[in-house]
Amino acid sequence: MADNLTREQRRWTMSRIRRGNTGPELVVRRLLHARGLRFRIHVKELPGCPDVVFVSAKVIVFIDGDFWHGWRFEQWRAKLALYWEGKISRNRERDQCNFRKLRRCGWAVLRVWEHQIERDPERCAERIVAAVDRGRLTRPTLRGRTSTPQRLSAVRSTMST
Repeated sequence: MADNLTREQRRWTMSRIRRGNTGPELVVRRLLHARGLRFRIHVKELPGCPDVVFVSAKVIVFIDGDFWHGWRFEQWRAKLALYWEGKISRNRERDQCNFRKLRRCGWAVLRVWEHQIERDPERCAERIVAAVDRGRLTRPTLRGRTSTPQRLSAVRSTMST
């Protein structure tokens, strides 16, 4: 891998990149919470560890960075070193695999891009609220049946088969 930084410099730089609770995530979560929605965050039991999960509506939201998840990747892929091109390609493939698994299990999957949140966060929040409302209308209530962790572990076991 050709790199213009030393190993120590690259390690320090990469350690500063946040995996969760990023600025765009916090913006969206605050807007959703202000609208009265309650949700779980970073649910590790589900493929891809979704950023926001509405269990009762079966809606999942991924809030993705433009670079790391390859927004319009084909337009700028040639400008990258082979290492980064491969890394982002694998991220995109993994994202699509996780989306397919979740949809097969009946989840509605939304992807919100970083640039969309920067441009119009209210519109992003409204898109999510609309999906949650649709999910609540089409899904029977699960109140009183099982707890959320039990339902999520059941989903996880069906995905591994």
